Amino acid sequence: MASTSFASRHIGPREKDVTTMLQKIGASTLDELINQTIPSNIRLKKPLNLPDGLSEFEYLKELKSTASRNKIFKSYIGLGYYNCILPAVVQRNVLENPGWYTAYTPYQAEISQGRLEALLNFQTMVIDLTGLPIANASLLDEATAAAEAMLLFYNSRPKTKSSANTFFVSSACFPQTIDVVKTRALLLGIKIVVGDVNPKSLIPNSESIFGALIQYPDTNGNISDYKEFVNKMHAANAFVAVAADLMSLTLLVPPGEWGADVVLGNSQRFGVPMGYGGPHAAFFATKEDFKRSLPGRIIGVSVDSSGNPALRMALQTREQHIRREKATSNICTAQALLAIMASMYGVYHGPKGVKAIAEKIHHLACQVAEQLEKLGLKNDNKYFFDTISVSISDKTLIQKIKTVSEGKQINFRYDAQLVAIALDETTTGKDAKEIVEVFAEALGKNVSVPALNGETSKSVIKNSSFNRQSAFMTHPTFNTYHSETEMMRYIKRLENKDLSLTHSMISLGSCTMKLNSASELYPITWAEFANIHPFVPADQAEGYKIVISELEKFLCEITGFAAISFQPNSGASGEYAGLLVIQAYHRSKGDAHRNVVLIPSSAHGTNPASAAMAGMDIIIVKCDANGNVDVNDLKEKAEKHKVNLSCLMVTYPSTHGVFEEAITEITNIVHQNGGQVYMDGANMNAQVGITSPATIGADVCHLNLHKTFAIPHGGGGPGVGPIGVVAHLVPFLPQAPSLKGADHGSLPLGVGSVSAAPFGSALILLISYGYIKMLGKQGVTDATRYAILNANYMKDVLKKYYPILYVGKNGRVAHEMILDCVEIKRASGVEVGDIAKRLMDYGFHAPTVSFPVHDSLMVEPTESESLEELDKFCDALISIRKEIEEVISKKEDAADNVLKNAPHTAKALIADNWKHAYAREKAAYPLKWVRENKFWPSVGKIDNAHGDRNLICACSPIEEYEKEIA
Repeated sequence: MASTSFASRHIGPREKDVTTMLQKIGASTLDELINQTIPSNIRLKKPLNLPDGLSEFEYLKELKSTASRNKIFKSYIGLGYYNCILPAVVQRNVLENPGWYTAYTPYQAEISQGRLEALLNFQTMVIDLTGLPIANASLLDEATAAAEAMLLFYNSRPKTKSSANTFFVSSACFPQTIDVVKTRALLLGIKIVVGDVNPKSLIPNSESIFGALIQYPDTNGNISDYKEFVNKMHAANAFVAVAADLMSLTLLVPPGEWGADVVLGNSQRFGVPMGYGGPHAAFFATKEDFKRSLPGRIIGVSVDSSGNPALRMALQTREQHIRREKATSNICTAQALLAIMASMYGVYHGPKGVKAIAEKIHHLACQVAEQLEKLGLKNDNKYFFDTISVSISDKTLIQKIKTVSEGKQINFRYDAQLVAIALDETTTGKDAKEIVEVFAEALGKNVSVPALNGETSKSVIKNSSFNRQSAFMTHPTFNTYHSETEMMRYIKRLENKDLSLTHSMISLGSCTMKLNSASELYPITWAEFANIHPFVPADQAEGYKIVISELEKFLCEITGFAAISFQPNSGASGEYAGLLVIQAYHRSKGDAHRNVVLIPSSAHGTNPASAAMAGMDIIIVKCDANGNVDVNDLKEKAEKHKVNLSCLMVTYPSTHGVFEEAITEITNIVHQNGGQVYMDGANMNAQVGITSPATIGADVCHLNLHKTFAIPHGGGGPGVGPIGVVAHLVPFLPQAPSLKGADHGSLPLGVGSVSAAPFGSALILLISYGYIKMLGKQGVTDATRYAILNANYMKDVLKKYYPILYVGKNGRVAHEMILDCVEIKRASGVEVGDIAKRLMDYGFHAPTVSFPVHDSLMVEPTESESLEELDKFCDALISIRKEIEEVISKKEDAADNVLKNAPHTAKALIADNWKHAYAREKAAYPLKWVRENKFWPSVGKIDNAHGDRNLICACSPIEEYEKEIA
């Protein structure tokens, strides 16, 4: 590698280090190691047909030219996506700050208190604005959040309605939401009825309807009084979900106050760019009754070992990684980074600032409506927030409006005989005047439009029954940091509580915490990409088209597949989409009865959770003593269920970190019995350029772009989980959302939309695109080779201290390994969780704890870590092993030792009263190099059980926490 190439910046070990590492593991060359690790029968026969890598400078120059192909019009399209203003203090200190975007999901809460607080702020803001008592820490997008609400209601049906299978959806919901809800319902046997909400005539059939979804304000901007409708639904023992505009709720009576069971929506307009559809943080609030069924993460308050308040993810026992097919949802990755940005928007502006923004939007909309009425164009909406809808029967006039507006680089929304205009935070008085002038010109009226400033208009909300009276965002956090200086310091104070890749390697197995290069991320803030509405005309998004089509071509080459769908906006969403594709294929062949999925016992929890969500029958396949799929058990079960076999879900290399020699035999068995093979792409970082999903016999695979292809984890999202398929499955890939709410469920072959936007989280596809463009064909292959080198080096360093649970036939691991801690626990009483907490004192995030095997640590170093960093991490684990020996030998007390009391905070160490037999020095600085760059956990070990028993998931005055603790 040239010293200035992007590959040399991305890959950690230097050339001189490779010799040292190969000597340690007993291989003469890197090629020899790869040959010993990956079965020869699945190796690619030729190098990848990808371009050579570009330098960072060359790539950004080329991409800037591509970006210029996008046209930045003023888009007043609405439908849940709006121009907004991202405060510079949030952009610079959160979105562009690796201290925030390189952190992982906060499973290790003691070193995640900063982002946990930011997510708690998000939950609090959502709770206050929606008027409901509990909210989660984000979902993937508004449409999938609506589908989650439907599923929540379906699974919560009272015994008296256990056979109810109809879900009512208002025809005034966003069309993309209707599409996604229909897709989710299809395989679960839920009937979707789309119709007008008319509380005077609609009397739900008490035998069939279990829930409903309505939009507030609706897709055309109208604000309706739904109280009577909600009361009738409740009288019929049915639940109601409301898809709401978060900004509008600063002015409107919140749905929680008129009986809604769930309120959901998109927080995008709280300072998150449209990005051609995402990523954005959906919100989801509900009643206390549903708290143990709520999908997604919930941040809650507990106490640490010193009795101080501390934050953590609450009620995790309901999540997919524990409950598997019985989980409330398959949600794994959410949208943490985007939720954090939205929460910071709320913190920076505060309740007065956010309400002032909403009032400006609303007042300008009122003025535009007034001026249009003077032109003879009456707003269809008596009550509205930001959207004016004008019914026009003259198609020629509609076309004139479109021609004039596009000539002025303005986009409206057109639907049959209607033109809709949705104003936003960026709309100025000048913009509003220009909107009116477009209609005047189209009408051929030579009128002088007065200056519009939004200050003199009469609000249609203020004196109505819709006007909000209740206070919101009253917590001091939302009423303190309104100068940039204070906001900057608040953000930094939170950041300093969290351990990220800016501090040290994060060796989480199956998570691939590799470098997220600045050059890859830099373009996502360019206006040419950030400010494009997902439903603009195609000719305004030519730059995106180039990026997406090239990225598809690259990923097809890497996977061996025929086509890619970028709709799924998480790995779990990709799993679900892949299963839908397989089921649609079977239906097309008259095999709708094929509904059995085989899943190895070692699989990620999302696999059975996704299969359950797709309405499939799950059969678990055993693993043998070496951690491989038990081929005999697989064969027996495939043959037993051959008539109904749909597919096998398999991870490769295995979740145990080994390239199974029998993988092609496994896939052949499934195919011979009429099934398809779904490959979980979680471990794709060990395949790129050396083997491929198609080569091993997979028919469909999801790719975690937030793992293998360098999109940052963002503290728990965003993620992107596109699916690739072989040729015979291409016709069944998810369809783009229809703005007409097409009935995909009635199509014999098709799969409907699985996310709200046509290309899912399109903005961050740029990151993976840059990763491949700059690494090139050799670089992406070398990334795989070095990931395998780093893992095998660590294995050989650590195997003397921690047994390596599974290896391949030549004693090699793939890109990760499992350290067995069972004997440690038996001999010392030290739990694997104690080791995880003690690693914090050394300045490291723990590997994956007790997955996929109990009492184990799964370690994945990635290719981006240097030999020096690998050695430090190994030294920390070896030092911890010696500390364990001190417990075993009774040199240290079994209950009072550095492991059981970890992590140690600065506050505890400098306290006057030190109750422990071991020295403070040993607790704080176990190795010399720790002192040089010490990371201090901000809280001690957290009491998880206390937090679940006393669930608090919103900001409250500290006095209330103390009262709860007492």
